[in-house]
Amino acid sequence: MKENDIGTLILSTAIEVHRELGPGLLEHVYTVVMERELATRGLPVRRQVPVPIVYKDLRFEEAFRADLIVANKVLIELKSVERITQAHKKQVNTYLRLSGLKLGYLLNFSEATLKDDITRCVNGLEEDSR
Repeated sequence: MKENDIGTLILSTAIEVHRELGPGLLEHVYTVVMERELATRGLPVRRQVPVPIVYKDLRFEEAFRADLIVANKVLIELKSVERITQAHKKQVNTYLRLSGLKLGYLLNFSEATLKDDITRCVNGLEEDSR
């Protein structure tokens, strides 16, 4: 399955989870539910995946943690904040660069409609869905 196909499943799953749970819960709640729902759709999912960083020949294995990595191809960063900022988008782009993944999604579950707050990041270039 290619990244874009996985992305389509991720977005439909996220919309379903958001409709069912509603906005404003803790990020952790959306993370564990998304992990479960994606797995039930047959996708391998890893939660809180360490993203290492190398600095002057030193490798730090747990410098960062990605919320979800799906099929070892797509990174998902989940938020439940009032507003997505440039710092959140940079976080996803940094995780993509450090992990070597090509596609990532920043999903903010605090909005009344999830579709209003989806950012797709590709090789460091973010694309708002708005």
